[in-house]
Amino acid sequence: MAGASEQSQTCDPIWTAIRAEAWSEEEREPYLKKFLTEAILKSRRLEDALSRILMSKLSTECLSPELLRASIDRAFAECPSIGPAIRRDLEAVRDRDPTSRGFLMPFLFFKGFQALQAHRVAHWFWDQERQLLAVHLQNRISEVYGVDIHPAARIGSGILLDHATSIVIGETAVVEDNVSILHEVTLGGTGKVSGDRHPKVRHGVLIGAGAKVLGNIEIGAGAKIGAGSVVLDPVPPHCTVAGVPARIVARAGIGEPALEMDQMFPHQHEAGSGI
Repeated sequence: MAGASEQSQTCDPIWTAIRAEAWSEEEREPYLKKFLTEAILKSRRLEDALSRILMSKLSTECLSPELLRASIDRAFAECPSIGPAIRRDLEAVRDRDPTSRGFLMPFLFFKGFQALQAHRVAHWFWDQERQLLAVHLQNRISEVYGVDIHPAARIGSGILLDHATSIVIGETAVVEDNVSILHEVTLGGTGKVSGDRHPKVRHGVLIGAGAKVLGNIEIGAGAKIGAGSVVLDPVPPHCTVAGVPARIVARAGIGEPALEMDQMFPHQHEAGSGI
């Protein structure tokens, strides 16, 4: 059994790093020793630890901890895309959020990361025609994390939900790979139509805090949306938009603004040396 565990860790460098960080923190912070042992060090795989964490956060009287964990484990086992997506999301948090200080802290405590992984489970149930269970899980994610993502929404990997509070993503929204979304962002409908009615966010996009992107519009690859903007029209690739309603104010300047997390506009960089 120990050999299988060691082999699993060797094949998964992110899980190996999480365990190493947990061992180090266990020595540094004795008050959290029991928590770290239960949450991380007793688990054989990253998925085992994550299902335990999500179970503890999201179980209810309607969905007991045992049933919920079994459901999460089944999604992880039967959907081959979830495992790689979890790891790419963790890398996105570590690389783009200076508060992460490695993998362990976001894995244990960052609600944007955890809400996104719970959404991946809910999305799998939605695709399995178990919509009521998927929406029940969506409701719990919203209650616990303050993040409301419809289980039908399609979300890629390498995603950062930074702070995450009050993010809303509608039913027919699409978010491609390597996108960064800050708190209070809405990817919503206009309220006028049914069917395919939500934004399509292409890869590498950065959406600033409080932005509202409404309707079945495309946000082109590598675009940047300024904080507080209301976006009602399509955004061309590699353009920066801002305002209410949003308009093009600059070229994004880099291929994937989501990776840089630079929310300044080009003219602000030029004039900002004296600020």
